[in-house]
Amino acid sequence: MDITISKFGDIGTRVVLVGKLDIAGAEKIATPLAAVAGARNNVVVDMVAVDFIASIGIRHLVMAAKTVARASRMLVLLDPNPIVSEILVTAGLADLLPIVRSEDEARTVLSAKA
Repeated sequence: MDITISKFGDIGTRVVLVGKLDIAGAEKIATPLAAVAGARNNVVVDMVAVDFIASIGIRHLVMAAKTVARASRMLVLLDPNPIVSEILVTAGLADLLPIVRSEDEARTVLSAKA
């Protein structure tokens, strides 16, 4: 799992994940994702290149989303593949971890929260 963090315009922070969000991947992203979530900004987690997600990976995303929400901000997932999307929806996480399909949609959703 690779993680890259950058600005998402003036509206928040972008976290790009690449690889498998399994036990090893979740361990690698835990600290940087927690730091981003604690910064009190909106967060866009780009999941285009995530091809697998395990329960521990979901846990880290949920913890980050809850931290961001406590600051009255929002975390959105950018374009996870159909299998990852189905897992998150089936787990009942669509409200806590909203899925957007484009950067424009992410901007629209996050701007409405600002």
